[in-house]
Amino acid sequence: MTEQVHHNADRARFELVVEGQLCRADYRLEGACMNVFHTEVPAALEGKGLASKLVRAVFDHARDHGRTVRPTCSYVRAWARRHPELESLLET
Repeated sequence: MTEQVHHNADRARFELVVEGQLCRADYRLEGACMNVFHTEVPAALEGKGLASKLVRAVFDHARDHGRTVRPTCSYVRAWARRHPELESLLET
């Protein structure tokens, strides 16, 4: 799978289109913090690592732009626990 994650700043979300279907991670900017409150992958595409790819892009973007991440989405919280190397990007 070579699809690339796209940061749609106008809609405050990261997007990935696979097989014509939209996968996304939505956030709200709160100062320098990205509050990631929703991830969505269509049922037909679940289990392919797409949500993980989206969330990785969120954390990469936060790191590259001096932001922190508040993982209010349960998936993003669980993902962050599995990636302790990114703990410094979490809002304290």
